[in-house]
Amino acid sequence: MTANLSQGTLYVVATPIGNLSDITTRAIDTLKSVDIIACEDTRTSAKLLQFFNITTPTTAYHEHNADTQTAKLVETLKSGKNIALISDAGTPLISDPGFRLVKACHDNDITTVPIVGACAVIGALSVAGLPSDKFSFVGFLPAKQHGRIETLKSHQNSRETLIFYEAPHRIGECLSDMVAVFGAEREATLCRELTKTFETIKKLPLGELSAFVKNDPNQQRGEMVLVVAGNTNKQVSTDYDTWLLAIAKELPPKKASAIVADVLGLKKSVVYDRLLMLQK
Repeated sequence: MTANLSQGTLYVVATPIGNLSDITTRAIDTLKSVDIIACEDTRTSAKLLQFFNITTPTTAYHEHNADTQTAKLVETLKSGKNIALISDAGTPLISDPGFRLVKACHDNDITTVPIVGACAVIGALSVAGLPSDKFSFVGFLPAKQHGRIETLKSHQNSRETLIFYEAPHRIGECLSDMVAVFGAEREATLCRELTKTFETIKKLPLGELSAFVKNDPNQQRGEMVLVVAGNTNKQVSTDYDTWLLAIAKELPPKKASAIVADVLGLKKSVVYDRLLMLQK
């Protein structure tokens, strides 16, 4: 983007996701030099700013005020002032409303500059031990089971690595639904509390990972990133749902699943898990 010297610049600044040492020198210098810092939560950001003796004025910018605040911040930038956009942790725009402000800047020919740094998505992918050449960031799954399962089903046949955020109070249910949709043997890595004191990085088949989390209450706390392997089966179509259910009306679930698995060349456990999910 060509700079307009009569207008200010929006700096999109990454902040630490846990360990404060992960902030960059450039990020600190930027936060000290701009006129305003737009924060997802000013109270949360205040702790970080105080630690690094940053006294720049702050303003709240989050999903509940983005509609009105975006226009105000754009006018501030047009007046020649510089603004830094930060989220509660990590790189802005990853599961927060910052994209509205960045889009508005592009629409108004206002220069945007990335100040790169910590990002939980990339951090988790880097240590997950799963293919990283192609991946999809899904973000947070729906809170209710029906929506969660439907979203998972839409990614069931994806061959690239999948990355999810999840709330600690739903991690157990989320893993159970992943087992039902993706199968117990699909590899996955739980990255919990990255860069923090009780960091956990655990790579297991989904069935074992689900049991690991359910059996340890400590694994149900903190910030969660789940990295799940893509589907590597040669035949991944689930178009057999209708007649799988039809056969299951006449035969026991395991027998029905075994017949379908033999015909399609799929793992019996995968078809059986899918049948149980469909019968819920």
